[in-house]
Amino acid sequence: MANIKKPDLYKMNLPEDLKKLSVKQCEELCGDIRKILIDTVSKNGGHLASNLGTVELTMAIHRVFDSPKDKIVWDVGHQAYTHKILTGRLKNFATLRQEDGISGFCRPDESVHDAFVSGHSSTSVSAALGIASAMKLSGDRTHHAIAVVGDGASTGGELYEGLNNAGKSDTNIIVILNYNEMSISKNVGGMAKYLSTMRTTESYQKTKTKVERALDKTPVVGKPVKNAIRNSKNALKNMILHSTMFEDLGFAFIGPIDGHNLEELEQGLNTAKSMNKPVFVHVNTVKGKGYAPAEANPGEFHGIGSFEIATGNPDVVLSDSFSSVMGKELCEMGQKNKRICAVTAAMKYGTGLQYFSKRFPERFFDVGIAEEHAVTFCGGLSSMGYIPVFAVYSSFLQRSYDQLIHDLAIGGNHAVVCVDRAGIVGDDGETHQGIFDVSFLTAVPGTTVYSPSNYEELRLCLRKAINTDRGIAAVRYPRGNDSSLYDKSGANTRYDYVSTGNSDILLVTYGRLANNLYSAIEILRNKDIKCDVLKLVKIFPIENEIVEIMSEYKAVIFFEESYSCGSISEKYSAICPNVVQFAIDGFVKHGKCDDLLNELGFSPEKMAETVEGFLKNE
Repeated sequence: MANIKKPDLYKMNLPEDLKKLSVKQCEELCGDIRKILIDTVSKNGGHLASNLGTVELTMAIHRVFDSPKDKIVWDVGHQAYTHKILTGRLKNFATLRQEDGISGFCRPDESVHDAFVSGHSSTSVSAALGIASAMKLSGDRTHHAIAVVGDGASTGGELYEGLNNAGKSDTNIIVILNYNEMSISKNVGGMAKYLSTMRTTESYQKTKTKVERALDKTPVVGKPVKNAIRNSKNALKNMILHSTMFEDLGFAFIGPIDGHNLEELEQGLNTAKSMNKPVFVHVNTVKGKGYAPAEANPGEFHGIGSFEIATGNPDVVLSDSFSSVMGKELCEMGQKNKRICAVTAAMKYGTGLQYFSKRFPERFFDVGIAEEHAVTFCGGLSSMGYIPVFAVYSSFLQRSYDQLIHDLAIGGNHAVVCVDRAGIVGDDGETHQGIFDVSFLTAVPGTTVYSPSNYEELRLCLRKAINTDRGIAAVRYPRGNDSSLYDKSGANTRYDYVSTGNSDILLVTYGRLANNLYSAIEILRNKDIKCDVLKLVKIFPIENEIVEIMSEYKAVIFFEESYSCGSISEKYSAICPNVVQFAIDGFVKHGKCDDLLNELGFSPEKMAETVEGFLKNE
């Protein structure tokens, strides 16, 4: 028999041509895709382990279903790189997470095959149910909405809200659970244990299939007995495997399936497709599949910068960062104060809490991807006299806004929120830029917000937030390390004010932009343009002393790495008519952080140009 020529991904009409291939050819393509993933992420950074684990699953989905008529909703989207490769973006895949290139997450404006924006966890079932319901309303009972859920999403409450409604919906929704025992940090909680137990109980589906096949071959009595068993399937099922919670919610249940076996995957997905009702498909995969360093350390390769392929070693190793400095300082405080507790939502390493968790495991709580629960949990700790410190990325804190108001602020419960990744984060784009926390935190009564610009200020602010503040105290800081070059000997938790004594222009900022602003001052000084500088550290509540300083100037130019509506500069401009606001309007795309700051007008050169332009127009 002649050898079948290996297909060339770059010459195929994707995803349509996948259906023309044999399983063997598709398996070969899966190997090619893994090489592309490793090569691209090693250069650009990104989410590697989760994508290596979903290569065969994605291939099977596109062979069984007909995207974009069938709508595929990826939970979070960090497991959808293969989906991008198989839906017409292969030739541009090298631009992944680069400015003007392919996004690291799903975006409908990037491709018709991306059914829904996905950057945060546990939302896919709700979105897919909305899509499936719209299909039903439109009279489309042929196509399906498919939600691909990573098991880490099972720790988020919105997933269960979606499942609760989807199971009894009479729609063509298929929920695929990609189970690999990992999210970002290792999965925690009862649901993780439940899914782990399900992983080992493949006997139910196999036994059910064998029994039905045997009865089909039994003359005369076979069919009646089969029907009788089907009518009393719960009794039979409970002898082999207790009914899954997903069946109790109304789903037909298929699995567990080997997520790296294309034939099994396609058989299971075709069965789900034929049912035309809510179906839950349990797929077992290996995170990092096919790349030894990622298989051995899936957490480290969940989201990673550029790295050396041969060893898996990162190209750049940060000896410190705002996150690690916060985590180490919290350890020192935790040693002296036994009432301090640390809380994370599945981001122990990302937020620097690994140090606290190792030293004080009894006072460390990883609640999974459940930011809403985390804040209310902090409220409960606080009500009993403990001091909870919740470390969370700015964009993920958005999910717990109701709890900040209802479960902390109204009751006057004291909790410290360490807002990591505040401001522009770069490559992850719109869904992860931390530009809204200032606007929504300052709208909550009784909240104090600090925005340190260097490590020493961070340490001082954390101490003050824990030891002397009341209510909600938020300490926000950027991604990465402290690159500040200015004198930090006078670090404090309020503000730094530098006056030349002969300028009527005041430049104001806070946080990371302070370093750029001081550099801009040097550029202006070389052009004989003198400006005074005010660097805020405690940015809210508004202080009368700051208002008095601003009132003495002809013009106050305020640079702010935050959304303009509800920003600190907007608040001061409402009091001082001489304040000119330069903040962020709208969402910010993905790209390198420095490039984005420059485009937003926040590089030293652009800040200096802004001041010069303002003075020329005066």
